[in-house]
Amino acid sequence: MNQQEVVNKVQLSNGETLAYRERVGGDELLILVHGNMTSSQHWDVLMNALDGKFTILAPDLRGFGQSSYNNRVSHIRDFSDDLKLWVDTLGLKDFTLMGWSTGGAVAMQFCADYPDLCNKLILLASASTRGYAFYDLNTDGTSKKRLLTLEEIEKDVTKTLAVQNLYDSKNREGLKLLWNTLIYTHNQPTEEQYEAYIDDMLTQKNLADVYHVLNTFNISNVDNEVSIGQNEVAKIQIPTLILYGERDYVVAESMTKEIIDDFEGRAKVVKLLDCGHSPLIDDLPQLVEAVEQFI
Repeated sequence: MNQQEVVNKVQLSNGETLAYRERVGGDELLILVHGNMTSSQHWDVLMNALDGKFTILAPDLRGFGQSSYNNRVSHIRDFSDDLKLWVDTLGLKDFTLMGWSTGGAVAMQFCADYPDLCNKLILLASASTRGYAFYDLNTDGTSKKRLLTLEEIEKDVTKTLAVQNLYDSKNREGLKLLWNTLIYTHNQPTEEQYEAYIDDMLTQKNLADVYHVLNTFNISNVDNEVSIGQNEVAKIQIPTLILYGERDYVVAESMTKEIIDDFEGRAKVVKLLDCGHSPLIDDLPQLVEAVEQFI
């Protein structure tokens, strides 16, 4: 952890405790929202690299990192409402909100529900406005049908139970293999960083629940097989930047196109060259330049 960076905790009125990292800087406030299988820990390289004019806060979402998981989430809004309580408790305003992967869905829901709190929105390798679909797969990897319920996702062998087993058995090499296959496909963290990231992954308490809320998330005007779109994305009128890696194996380019289409021309779009799902590790300077230029 950088010397300027500290970890604090705050008790929310809903009974949850959110931990968050803070890098003190200047007057430009940036809030970072992490994705699945991570926490604020995984923002470390970006927090250290951004210009000193930024004061940066990065919470651990409910059930991740050092935050509590007293009540199970059933909708992405549970995460974004936690974020609202956290913002209110700390008295934050006039900030840029940046969400990575699952954190992108949380950030979009937050901006749709609380349109006056946030100045700008950055979506990094974000889940789609139409959710992240989960399917029952055949043995050859082809899809049989969309999973519809939490119970179905909890019993899913190919993803939920496979990853949960890696957690339960503390299978560090298995987790590294998974990340090297899907996420760190170009560059990898240093050995010390990687070990810290694995330690962090093993703190997750809500894997199946996160898969479920991603599967049902939908703020578009398009109905999917699980939920009816209410076009909440239309409420997001602040300047928005969509960042995506050109070879992301987690969020397909078709999902990013859904976000672009649903923002109907309101968002700036930047493709990060030679990057996968973690531009923070693949090409940190390219990511920093895109973020700082936009803000």
